[in-house]
Amino acid sequence: MSRPRPRGWALRHLAAPTLALAVIAAIPMAPTPTTAPDASAPATVTVSHGRPAATVKGNFLSYNDFHGAIDPPTGSGATVNGTPAGGVEYLATWLKRLRAEASAQGRKTTTVGAGDLIGASPLVSAAFHDEPTIELMDLVGLEISSVGNHEFDEGVDELLRLTRGGCHPVDGCRAGHEFAGARFSYLGANTVSKRTGLPILPPVAVRFVDGVPVGFVGLTLKGTPRIVNPAGIGSVDFLDEVETANKWGGLLRGLGVKSLVLLLHEGGQQSPPPSTPGVSDCANFSGPVVPIVAGLRPEFGLVVSGHTHRFYSCALPNSSGASTVVTSAGSNGQLITDIDYTIDRRTGRFAEISARNVIVENGVRNPDGTWQQSAPGSYVRNPDLLDPQAKALADHYRAAVAPIANRVVGAITADIVRDTGPNLESPLGDVIADAQLGWTRGEGAQIALMNPGGIRASLSYAASGGGEAPGQITYGEAFTVQPFNNLVVTQTFTGAQLKEVLEQQFVGFAGQTSQRVLQVSAGFTYTYDTTRPAGERVSDMALDGTAIDPARTYRVTTNDFLANGGDGFTRLSAGTARTTAPGFDVDALVAYLGAGAPVAPGPGDRITRLG
Repeated sequence: MSRPRPRGWALRHLAAPTLALAVIAAIPMAPTPTTAPDASAPATVTVSHGRPAATVKGNFLSYNDFHGAIDPPTGSGATVNGTPAGGVEYLATWLKRLRAEASAQGRKTTTVGAGDLIGASPLVSAAFHDEPTIELMDLVGLEISSVGNHEFDEGVDELLRLTRGGCHPVDGCRAGHEFAGARFSYLGANTVSKRTGLPILPPVAVRFVDGVPVGFVGLTLKGTPRIVNPAGIGSVDFLDEVETANKWGGLLRGLGVKSLVLLLHEGGQQSPPPSTPGVSDCANFSGPVVPIVAGLRPEFGLVVSGHTHRFYSCALPNSSGASTVVTSAGSNGQLITDIDYTIDRRTGRFAEISARNVIVENGVRNPDGTWQQSAPGSYVRNPDLLDPQAKALADHYRAAVAPIANRVVGAITADIVRDTGPNLESPLGDVIADAQLGWTRGEGAQIALMNPGGIRASLSYAASGGGEAPGQITYGEAFTVQPFNNLVVTQTFTGAQLKEVLEQQFVGFAGQTSQRVLQVSAGFTYTYDTTRPAGERVSDMALDGTAIDPARTYRVTTNDFLANGGDGFTRLSAGTARTTAPGFDVDALVAYLGAGAPVAPGPGDRITRLG
């Protein structure tokens, strides 16, 4: 059974210029809050642009980088500053509470996001191509979000299906009903068709607050092509963030919309990180969001950002030298940014903006204030904080995926972590590379390379709660490590080409840390020194103790994300005699974990770092 479309849904399919003119009159108001207030109140950042006599008051609630985290995060990511947090049933409850708090102050709420709502998702969402997350975002009251890079993990066509609805073209309708598509608006102003030059998604949205329009422009980072599989995005270009934001912001300004919000899937971080989620300064703040804000029109009083998975709420200077509030709610639905604002009726501009991050608590406190645990690191969930509607929908998908997720596929001898050593090699990176090498031996593979950004979690020796014994690994655990369903491909390279690939690890190495150092399979070793000139940083490459011959050819296995030039490894797209193994990368890992004796952590000593 399909759900009715909201008013204004057809605007998503209009050409961009027509959309900008029509959107003001066609988009509905924010929903009315119904729940009594009850929210924590960490420190806030406040920016004031004067004290006009006549103002209207409003509220934004925002979050970013949800990544299909329907279940509360576990392990080292279970808490925010020691407070157990997250889970969609709890996110729904805290959103209702914050809306009610705003309503009690006479403020209408608009709930917004900053991308990566889907992609790199746990199996409960990914098994159904993230349809569960889209439906749950509708249920919790999300209204507008920018796209992020992970919205493109399965390509442009799949993103459009998720927005418009319809069954998956291969798997069909697997959830027992026809998927209706997102009722919230996905914005993508800087993702444009190569054929038409127009955005493939709505670039802007407008909401009215007591008769005064507020405009939203949504962007993903222009570097999206470097970090998603190029095969799925060949039909689009990703434009500069500042130029695109100012273009659409200027159009909205010309139409009388003078209070602007940028929903931006790009971000920054503080060093050291802030000690609490709510912070009121941008001390030692860096990252791509800083120059983006510096180039924005002054009408952009607020930037809701993401991508870096950090939390912050502070202020940065825009192009006029005035302050723009910049926020991020971390990741996985563990925080909500609560943003109050006033607008000057006379000018239509933001007069004041205050922002704080609120923890989405999900635990039960002991009398001494500590959090109850059923086992070390496993927190007792508070049933009083569960939203029943969100729980019912989430439970539907949990039940549907349980037989797949809880199947035991192998065993390990100890925790196998993705954390890297000083050489930027990880024990789990070694294991995954070995698994892919073993999976493609029949293709003549001699070396396997794995991108660390594709390793999304560690493997824990402790039981995960799926009924398995300690040391046993379920399919759900393996999928959490590798959730992208990448293909495994093998190509032929010369030794000289292989060196060029490894040299690309250190292009723009400053600040890249482990995200650029490829993990390698057993038998292959090399040395690097980042202090040497570009193109001369890799040396001593060897396979089974024999030096790599620049003129000889070698069969090298990677996932297709890398093979298509992902993460900036353009030289990996130059291979020849490409073959594709059956199944996906997670299948290679599953086969390796279940092939015999329990798997031990990788040695982490295949790469030598000199500087």
